[in-house]
Amino acid sequence: MEQIIEKCTGQVIEIYEQFDASHDFDHILRVMRNAEAIAGTLPEANMAIVRLAALLHDVDDPKYKMVNHITALDLLQSSGVDDETTFRVLETIKSVSFNGGNEEEIVSIEGAILRDADRLDAIGAIGIARTFAFGGARGRKLYDADEIVRTTMSESEYRSKNTSSVTHFYEKLLLLKDLMVTEEGTRLAEERHVFMLDFLEQLKREVGI
Repeated sequence: MEQIIEKCTGQVIEIYEQFDASHDFDHILRVMRNAEAIAGTLPEANMAIVRLAALLHDVDDPKYKMVNHITALDLLQSSGVDDETTFRVLETIKSVSFNGGNEEEIVSIEGAILRDADRLDAIGAIGIARTFAFGGARGRKLYDADEIVRTTMSESEYRSKNTSSVTHFYEKLLLLKDLMVTEEGTRLAEERHVFMLDFLEQLKREVGI
């Protein structure tokens, strides 16, 4: 399994080099570190599944389908992963995406770990940095005081509207703390959530919104 993970790592580095800084290989490494920290509190988890899923979890991201035509399934099969492990890894990856609040059901402890690990990297100081990196890459406004925050939306509505980066905090990032599913993920999210609230208050004072 270590050889398989090493082979997958080499392949995904080339893929994530095509993505902007919000979803690059450094993001993958941070999610892996978060996942290992959470999994350390859940000894029943299969760490090989978690690690493979962490490595591949953004390969099929719809946001980058125009720059990447290789799928996670392609990478698993070309790396010699058996059918059962492939199924479990892909099932774990399905647990991750927010989709405007239209989430997939978590069906495994590995899915819970990866979901929380990925969401931890979406909040706190690094979450702020990633939000503005993604917004800059997509030409989004920093903030828009007149923009209406959506409280419900379909997946297509969530992905299609080019909202400002600050609006994204209210439509997703500030919701994530209460959507954590593991005890350790919830604990780690608390400090990051508070940091984002403090940042937004400071931003409001500086720009007068």
